[in-house]
Amino acid sequence: MARPLPSTDLDLILRATETLWEPVRGQRIFITGGTGFFGCWLMESFCHINRELRLNAAATVLTRNPANFAAKAPHLAADPHVQLLTGDARDFKFPDGVFPFVIHAATEASARQAAEEPLEMLSTILAGTQRALEFAATHGTVRFLLTSSGAVYGRQPSEITHLPESYAGAPDPLDPNSVYAEGKRAAELMCSLYQKKMGIECAIARCWAFCGPHLPLDAHFAIGNFIGNVLRREPISIQGDGTPRRSYLYGADLAIWLWTMLFRAPSLTPINVGSGEDLSILELAQKVAQILDTDAIVQVAGTPPPGIAPSRYVPSVSRAQQLLGLQQTVSLEESIRRTAAWHRQQ
Repeated sequence: MARPLPSTDLDLILRATETLWEPVRGQRIFITGGTGFFGCWLMESFCHINRELRLNAAATVLTRNPANFAAKAPHLAADPHVQLLTGDARDFKFPDGVFPFVIHAATEASARQAAEEPLEMLSTILAGTQRALEFAATHGTVRFLLTSSGAVYGRQPSEITHLPESYAGAPDPLDPNSVYAEGKRAAELMCSLYQKKMGIECAIARCWAFCGPHLPLDAHFAIGNFIGNVLRREPISIQGDGTPRRSYLYGADLAIWLWTMLFRAPSLTPINVGSGEDLSILELAQKVAQILDTDAIVQVAGTPPPGIAPSRYVPSVSRAQQLLGLQQTVSLEESIRRTAAWHRQQ
């Protein structure tokens, strides 16, 4: 069972988005992917804001297993303004009523699924996005938010330190490892087609890498693995050479950015959601050790090849700043502290 998010995080999200919520008063929001990292942050912040602002709004959350959801987050499942809808994103039965706002976040960014069940992943992204858009088109939706990915750009050129939304690169469509990225590209195209045909305003959030409560400590997320190593009193283990450069946005900032985009982002204008403050994987491991346990040992399996520029996965966030006034408010150091503290209490 997962503990609720810290009140400091929920209050931060409320303060940053308070002026956005009036259109939701008395209305209903439909969310797919409500049980993942994104979904938990969105649902917890929605319930908190709904109570504090007395919006009398309701959220219908699509989940394949309501019992598991209730076991993981009983405080959310018990909220009278939350309704759990059983179903798969690809073929769920449409609930009745009008839903002015839809957030489609039902894609697991799982390296294991991409490697072992790539067709299942592609099906979930493509059929799931189309089903969500069909639902929006027939249930009075005026604003639709797609959580896309920075993966849609393909490999980031080493000479571009922070990748902007205007970059026209793409993944290799014949590489099976591109299944997640190509699925997200097609999902964005679907939004464009449905907006042209049905008039739904579609916001596109190209999401990068994140840190915070609800992040798994045993998956393919380096920052989660490093925090998990320290909490289990293990050496911090880097499987590669430690040179790739990454950046991480805290979950509370993620929620602020996504809610702001749902209500205010220009339609069909993709916006990077992430942090522009990058560091190498080795520097990240050292930072986790410095913050959580100065005695922790950092082990690096590989050796950097000479003359090869490090890989990068770092966004430019200038568009988010210029169009929506969005900023990173929680530092990486504080993100690491809050994530570890939340997991210690589980």
